[in-house]
Amino acid sequence: MSIHPLAGKLAPKSILVNVAELISSYYTLTPDPATAGERVSFGTSGHRGSSLKRSFNEPHILAVTQAVCDYRREQGISGTLFMGMDTHPLSWPAQLTALQVLAANGVTVCIAENYGYTPTPVISHAILTNNGPDKPACDGIVITPSHNPPSDGGFKYNPPHGGPADTDVTDLIQDRANQILENKLESVQAVTVQEALQAENVHQYDYMTPYISDLDSVIDMEVIAQSKVHIGADAMGGSGLAYYQAIRKHYGLNMEVFNYTLDSTFSFMHCDKDGKIRMDCSSPYAMAGLVAMKDDFAISFGNDTDFDRHGIVTRSVGLMNPNHYLSVAISYLSQNRPLWKEDLNIGKTLVSSSIIDRVAAKLKRKVVEVPVGFKWFVDGLLNGTIFFGGEESAGASFLRKDGSVWSTDKDGIILNLLAAEITAKTGRDPGIHYQELTESFGAPIYARIDSPATVEQKNILKNLTPDAVKEDTLAGEPIKAILTNAPGNDAPIGGLKIVAENGWFALRPSGTEDIYKIYAESFIDEAHLARIQDEAKAMVSKLL
Repeated sequence: MSIHPLAGKLAPKSILVNVAELISSYYTLTPDPATAGERVSFGTSGHRGSSLKRSFNEPHILAVTQAVCDYRREQGISGTLFMGMDTHPLSWPAQLTALQVLAANGVTVCIAENYGYTPTPVISHAILTNNGPDKPACDGIVITPSHNPPSDGGFKYNPPHGGPADTDVTDLIQDRANQILENKLESVQAVTVQEALQAENVHQYDYMTPYISDLDSVIDMEVIAQSKVHIGADAMGGSGLAYYQAIRKHYGLNMEVFNYTLDSTFSFMHCDKDGKIRMDCSSPYAMAGLVAMKDDFAISFGNDTDFDRHGIVTRSVGLMNPNHYLSVAISYLSQNRPLWKEDLNIGKTLVSSSIIDRVAAKLKRKVVEVPVGFKWFVDGLLNGTIFFGGEESAGASFLRKDGSVWSTDKDGIILNLLAAEITAKTGRDPGIHYQELTESFGAPIYARIDSPATVEQKNILKNLTPDAVKEDTLAGEPIKAILTNAPGNDAPIGGLKIVAENGWFALRPSGTEDIYKIYAESFIDEAHLARIQDEAKAMVSKLL
């Protein structure tokens, strides 16, 4: 994809979303369930869409919330449902709609005090800390499209394990929701907004205090405070916009906080690579504002809109590649958490950098390599068999200092605060730590390419088997592995990964767009990476 002229520039007023139009369309446009793009569709991160495209409207939320209520009833889930929303314009009306259904179905639901905003990891933390062996099971809903443009809305369900629902759950909810849509919402139980807000089973809940006061169980907040390390925290107008100021006050940190007031047009953002406003904290274009201030702080960071992803900005390198930071976090944590068992494993997605494998080998830790999606780390974090689960798209979480579970969803807050801990404790920022790792393990070059693909072509790529590959070398090196199932759990990867000694590529069809993605990495040089990419493209053309 070519770089848009607006990439990295402050968003011009001409591209700002019309919030009134979005919310009006949410209530007035009716989706047609016979049209594929207007049905409920759960991808790896829930249902997403826009009211302007009839893919995120009131009927969708009525249907999907009723489907969640039906699922809870069938599964015997009777505890509190913790619900959070982010600052996208469509999140507010969607939460009101969901409350109308939850109240009518008798679900005990907690929303933020004063109808505030709640990060995804805070919902996971609330579910886990309120569940117990002798208590009714709690679960959660997060209304967010993550880092998507301001015109989008999103709806995610987290079952009692606190993490993203697996496909066996989301398929049931999705199918039930579409059935409800097809039946013109006849089976939806709902009360008026006023009745929902006054219902006895709807409660305002203090999410901030228990989460923030518990942070020192997972991060060495004392060393950060005592060091007086100068921190820049960009809330990026997201669901945690009140959290960093509260964290600063609670722990006495030397922290400056930016973009902590509500602006649902996100007019303060710099445009992403394609010229759109996208709150992607892993994009150097979207993060251009904070990167420009990198020398003002010892360490700075930002988050996407629901705060489940992290973006680390250092004086030494600017915005860190997410893969680079994951390797630093893993290396540091494994050597600075003395209460952790030595046999704990490391979770990574199969499209994350292989430098993680090299770091793990030096640490004598096993890597559990799984398909794309944080849901694959839930069990390992919950039962304490992996100390860290991370994915290439800047999402990760890890255990508390005592080795128990902290969250089973991505937590951008603790990954950012970990960068401050690393800087405070070692006197060197994570960018310098990464440079030191490359001196031992090599400096990988990583890239992703998106290419058009029809539905038929995506189905072919999704269902490949290893014998479809006839080649025995990759960029001049013998192929060591041809994978269509993840080695860590034998789950289908929905694509293909080919591995050689100093490079690899993986291809996956998108679940939501008419494209396929080629991820590639080289430990040699740019020319070697380009050769891997060219051979990957040639291989795809033969397969299709």
